[in-house]
Amino acid sequence: MSNEREFLKKLIEDIRPLDQNAIDLARSHQSILTKPAGSLGKLETLSEQLAGISGDPFGTVDPAAVIVFAADHGVAWSQGVSAYPPEVTGQMLLNYASGGAVVCVLARQARITVKAVDVGVKTDLPDASGYISKRVRCGTDDWSEKQAMSEEDALAAIMVGADIVHSEAQNGVKLLGFGEMGIGNTATSSALLCALTGVSPADATGKGTGLDDAGLARKTDVIRMGLSLHAEVIKKGDPISILSALGGLEIAAMAGAYIACAAYRIPVIVDGFICSVSALLASRISPFVKPFLIASHKSVEIGHRVALSELGLTPYLDCEMRLGEGSGAALMIPIVRSALAVLKETATFDEAGVADRG
Repeated sequence: MSNEREFLKKLIEDIRPLDQNAIDLARSHQSILTKPAGSLGKLETLSEQLAGISGDPFGTVDPAAVIVFAADHGVAWSQGVSAYPPEVTGQMLLNYASGGAVVCVLARQARITVKAVDVGVKTDLPDASGYISKRVRCGTDDWSEKQAMSEEDALAAIMVGADIVHSEAQNGVKLLGFGEMGIGNTATSSALLCALTGVSPADATGKGTGLDDAGLARKTDVIRMGLSLHAEVIKKGDPISILSALGGLEIAAMAGAYIACAAYRIPVIVDGFICSVSALLASRISPFVKPFLIASHKSVEIGHRVALSELGLTPYLDCEMRLGEGSGAALMIPIVRSALAVLKETATFDEAGVADRG
């Protein structure tokens, strides 16, 4: 565990601020393009952010990939906080591997690679080359009754995400988005959000994968139980201890992946509710992660707006989605490409022979 802590510390130390000179160059170039100043709104701000991350206003965000992290939650097995049976996590992991999931369809439309990672699926799975096996343990324990996992397991899961990003960086990937799969992980994310921010369970908990009103009430009660049980840990405020008490293995892996993206200067798209809570966790481990994050969409999960507000992020899309699995990230990647393409390829007033403002 000491080695993993040291590696995480080194990763955090490698994070540097955005390149202000590159941001200024991007902003200056935007001002001479053949369009009214500021007419592309948030796309212009996005191109400046990309310049600051890469250090090059005319760089690239290709190739791009979406990584889906999958794990199971003991609270789902024992407390029934989801409308779907827990076995679905492993079944969906195989669906990602075979290209049959929604995120895979969206990714094909946009020339995006999708990779699925088993961080902590409970059920036995057949050997397959279609997914990456990095299982830390077979799911977490029920955090409404005991600690979800040991700190050692939490750190190991964080390192899974960091290692995946390291491999992607070595392969030349320039833009990443993350997704997740884990039956019960909206309950876990709501509990983590409450622990990290102090928001009430009622303001952090939604229906997830289609619970009815009675199911939502039960889910909220379970979250209250977990928060009460781990109140002393939460009060101390250490994010890794909170993750160990309440977290999920896929949430931990994504947190490590967000931190690694900042260290390797890869812009990273935040998907929906679960991903935003993981990004918030990463930002509590290191606040220097925030400038590298791009919020994709506004989920209908009520806790999502709380997490985004805490991160200081504004989503670009509002499609009333609540699927998860990186679907919002896959939709956002073409918009990121477009923001950069406009900056790089639009003619200037001088080049086009168009009169600028008098």
